[in-house]
Amino acid sequence: MPRPSTFTLPVSGMTCASCAGRVERALNKIPEVSLVSVNLANEQARVEAPAGSLAILVNSIDKAGYSVPTETLELSIQGMTCSSCSGRIERALNKHSAVLDASVNLANERATVRVLAGTRSDELIATIKKAGYNANLVSPAAPALNNAERSLQRERLMLILAIVLTAPLVLPMLLEPFGLHWMLPAWVQFALATPVQFIFGARFYRAAWSALRNGAGNMDQLVAIGTSSAYGLSLYQWANSTHGEMPHLYFEASAVIITLILLGKYLESRAKRQTTSAIRALQALRPEQALRLRDGLEQWVSLSELRLGDQIVVKPGERFPVDGRVLEGQSHADESLISGESLPIPKQTGDSITAGAINGEGRLLVETTALGAETVLSRIIRLVEDAQAKKAPIQKLVDKVSQIFVPAVLLIALATLGIWLLLGAGLETALLNAIAVLVIACPCALGLATPTAIMAGTGVAARHGILIKDAEALEVAHSVNTVAFDKTGTLTSGTPRIAHLLAADGNDEQLLQLAGALQRGSEHPLAKAVLEACIERELSLPALSNSQTLPGRGIQGEIGERQLALGNRRLLNEQGLDQGDLAASALAWENEGRTLSWLLELSPQPHVIGLFAFGDTLKEGAAQGIAALSAQGIASHLISGDNSGSVRAVSSALGITQAHAEVLPANKAEIISNLRKEGVVAMVGDGINDAPALAAADVGIAMGSGTDVAMHAAGITLMRGDPRLVADALEISRRTYNKIRQNLFWAFVYNMVGIPLAACGLLDPMLAGAAMALSSVSVVSNALLLKLWKPQHHA
Repeated sequence: MPRPSTFTLPVSGMTCASCAGRVERALNKIPEVSLVSVNLANEQARVEAPAGSLAILVNSIDKAGYSVPTETLELSIQGMTCSSCSGRIERALNKHSAVLDASVNLANERATVRVLAGTRSDELIATIKKAGYNANLVSPAAPALNNAERSLQRERLMLILAIVLTAPLVLPMLLEPFGLHWMLPAWVQFALATPVQFIFGARFYRAAWSALRNGAGNMDQLVAIGTSSAYGLSLYQWANSTHGEMPHLYFEASAVIITLILLGKYLESRAKRQTTSAIRALQALRPEQALRLRDGLEQWVSLSELRLGDQIVVKPGERFPVDGRVLEGQSHADESLISGESLPIPKQTGDSITAGAINGEGRLLVETTALGAETVLSRIIRLVEDAQAKKAPIQKLVDKVSQIFVPAVLLIALATLGIWLLLGAGLETALLNAIAVLVIACPCALGLATPTAIMAGTGVAARHGILIKDAEALEVAHSVNTVAFDKTGTLTSGTPRIAHLLAADGNDEQLLQLAGALQRGSEHPLAKAVLEACIERELSLPALSNSQTLPGRGIQGEIGERQLALGNRRLLNEQGLDQGDLAASALAWENEGRTLSWLLELSPQPHVIGLFAFGDTLKEGAAQGIAALSAQGIASHLISGDNSGSVRAVSSALGITQAHAEVLPANKAEIISNLRKEGVVAMVGDGINDAPALAAADVGIAMGSGTDVAMHAAGITLMRGDPRLVADALEISRRTYNKIRQNLFWAFVYNMVGIPLAACGLLDPMLAGAAMALSSVSVVSNALLLKLWKPQHHA
């Protein structure tokens, strides 16, 4: 059992002694806890429990109804070479008394650490340094990218110098097939190979020693032992050669192996950089300055000087520097890199704009509504970065394999050496075969297989308006076989429009003109629908007088000599008027779930003029979205709180056979739970009432046009609120998961085929080095193929 540690936890929400007692009882229920003391005055709990149990303690306090303030820190790590390295750093961080959980990503060389609020980053950096690596706090993102660029340039320089020194060693081997038997003197080979071995290969020795000091194994130990053996064998052969005899040296093998691995590392780093291209593209959308209008004067200022409410001038062709609302002007905004929307969106007074979008043809005056980290663009970048930093569940299996991989390879290499010696082979042959085993087995590809695919997949999805919040959602989504949709705001626009209208005398145009005159100036949603229909038909509206609202019934007014009213069935019944020939249509439209409004003439001769049926309209692309899911073999369900007629009409129009109407928000989650018994379920919604169902589903998909609550509960957010993106989100998840499986397959195949070949003496150490470098590059390159993906309706 782990040795007990003392944890001091800040507890928020305690107001009295009974609160402190509740927290104490909750902690004492944990079997491993040996001592609990809760102090109400300083709002702290002092607990003795095994090291590494912090997350359990915090969860217990949360369940008791209180909270422990936490924060997430992101660290950039230098010196990792394989999945064993990332696993070692992860274990070291998780042992820290203030760390709840830590996730280390080999592909982007970042550690995401959730800690108790107030924990100093230098404590975590010291922990990482103790494990044998370097680290620094990531803030802000731009300098980190610059550091990555400088690191890549440094790798390129080291590689070029290593190639220059290694090329003369390889030249005699290349000339031999042409009948030119020529060999460099031993001292020249020694002079060329030594800098490669101990200057350019120093990184392998440093990392190998750090791992050994911490009682762990990594790729660098395999490289260091293998190349040192070849170099040492060359020194031995040279020292024991007779005067004038050319000894059989392997300086070129050790130098070539190191150079090939450096080449693989450089190509790998360059390819990994491409996996973060989506982040860099989004970051490049942020202008550094804005043209502020104050007291009639325009002045360029940095974004840090702006405040909420400031007025910004955005000229044609410029990017919007902030989120805001248009005060003056008309234009179009290109939001394609933010939302994936391919067409420019018209903007006029009152419309919202998003930082990073490109202004079209008009000059706009914009009021600032969000700055810096609170802009939509910054939130998108954070979501993508978080998704790329987190591990998919399948990665946990890879991490476990990596922990035992290096020790197993060292044992295989020793066994290879011993067996060849027992079989009567010379030390030279046995040692070369053991070196080949060590070199071919470097587990870089294994560590890169999953994170590179996730980074590429989430990046390309973000460019098309699909934000994947975590790797787990990405992994689970590939197996979804049922999608449940909310109706209003998800498959429909959420705003009523005139679905049908019918005039008693057959003059539909006059019916609409009279209704429009009555509704002029009203903010009621149905009134807006009438006025929009008048604008679409370019109808002129007659003058209205003596207008007054009829609470709970409708509105009335005078047009010329006629007194008219527009309202619901209650108004019709109050006037004692008969529906007449409109009764059959009224019944049919009510069965469709439509809202009815009657236009009545009250004097001089009371009668029904006509009937309007209002309904929510289907979103553009809703039918295509359902058809795309059906083509993928995915069943669609409609779950709505609306009446059965309305739900039936929408499901019929879209071809959805499974519809659930008049469902309360709490019951939506229950339906989702029942569907999960039959398969993997995704829930698509946009409102606060959808949050429980989104959380209950295997995968929650929120419309970006919806509420923040819905987006928080969902694992995937669709920036455009386009139903077609649901099928696209599931498709990119399947493609990404397939890439993960392909990468893991090839990573294992390289080792399963390469190690036996090397052990049997069928693989030269230099070829082993080339194969090892190729394995890492091929895995990353395969993941980068995801960048070619495009949504089906864009193809």
